[in-house]
Amino acid sequence: MGGQDKINQTTITTFILFGFAGYQELQLLLFLTFLVIYVITMAGNLLLIVLVAADLQLHSPMYFFLGNLSFLEICYTSTILPRMLSSLLTGDRSISVGGCLVQYYFFGSLASTECYLLAVMSYDRYLAICKPLHYSFLMNRRLCFSLIIASWVSGIVSNTIITCLELQLSFCGPREIEHFFCDMAPVVKLSCSYTHIVETVTFILASMDTIPPFLLTVISYVCILTNILQLQSRTMRKKAFSTCSSHLIVVTLFYGSLIIVYLIPKANSLKKLHQTFSLFYTVLTPMVNPLIYSLRNREVKKTSKLRALPAQDIVP
Repeated sequence: MGGQDKINQTTITTFILFGFAGYQELQLLLFLTFLVIYVITMAGNLLLIVLVAADLQLHSPMYFFLGNLSFLEICYTSTILPRMLSSLLTGDRSISVGGCLVQYYFFGSLASTECYLLAVMSYDRYLAICKPLHYSFLMNRRLCFSLIIASWVSGIVSNTIITCLELQLSFCGPREIEHFFCDMAPVVKLSCSYTHIVETVTFILASMDTIPPFLLTVISYVCILTNILQLQSRTMRKKAFSTCSSHLIVVTLFYGSLIIVYLIPKANSLKKLHQTFSLFYTVLTPMVNPLIYSLRNREVKKTSKLRALPAQDIVP
């Protein structure tokens, strides 16, 4: 990518993240807003993990996967928001090239893992609704752990390959990244090395990490909705749909924002739109996930209320 005409330029060691550079007068307000979001995200997901781990009523595959999703969201948002908060507070938007690639590695690994984990949760709901008599046998403890491990390993391996290829790139300038974190496309765009191999491998691995899980999720929900519509009782249809509605909302938010960010053409006029929807899947989705699940799941709400009561007020 223009490597020959930049070969004699000095290699740069830092990037400048220009994601919120155009909002100088709003820096303090943005800092406070994202700080509140980060606190809510951490508190909500930690509380959900504690509830799932502490209450025996929540020791089921669905809540096991939900606890893992909350842990992933904590790690996910922590790769981006602390650095963003520091930048908004101090005005220092610089980040080392190494630090930038490390941030992308963790962001990419966790985002890919979330794609697989959401697909696993969709499959779990499919078995629970479409094959209820065989659910306990099919979704056993061993399969649950295997699916979780496979999700994490798949996300980590693919992004390890991508990051190793990125480490071979040279950066000679410019060094301004028009984003609020180190995403793949804007970083590679600044390289003065030959980037075709990196971009091709990234496209292949990113497709493998998103398209199969997305298709599995869609197929699962097509089967679920078909099964629900065949139920005779309206009460049974409502109860069956309520068991997967929370996950369906989360999947829609996550994949909807991903599709808008990565499939809409990267025209200059759409840069602000890309950054806005990047906030959805990197910042807002991890915050609303525990709220959606806790508000729409009777077991979680019941457990939360019981733990808020004094011990003598809880009837065994």
